[in-house]
Amino acid sequence: MSNSQMVELTVVEPDAQAAESVVPCCPPITAGELSVADAEKMAAMFKALSDPVRLRLFSKVASHAGGEACVCDISDVGVSQPTVSHHLKKLKDAGLLTSERRGTWVYYSVAPSVVAAMSAMLDLRS
Repeated sequence: MSNSQMVELTVVEPDAQAAESVVPCCPPITAGELSVADAEKMAAMFKALSDPVRLRLFSKVASHAGGEACVCDISDVGVSQPTVSHHLKKLKDAGLLTSERRGTWVYYSVAPSVVAAMSAMLDLRS
């Protein structure tokens, strides 16, 4: 049993005028030592992606036509449907995916601002 705690992540949604700019949650790794809060935020996101099934599901959503995928289109990752739902929930809880229910299906999309924040944090050119 794990003693890990759920960390509430704030997903920054860019407004229409600033659609190209991304406000990272954390400074670049080269800017200095991470604070405890920033390290916990980023660790939760990277932890969610550290499972091979979750990484495959995330990749399937990210690469799906139109930028969103129905759960029915991405569930063929070698595990049962309840397990797929569990992994999608973990990705959503980490702020990496958003979802929308349409009738009986749930459609997932990547939260671009969060992924951009993770990328900016790891950018060594900063």
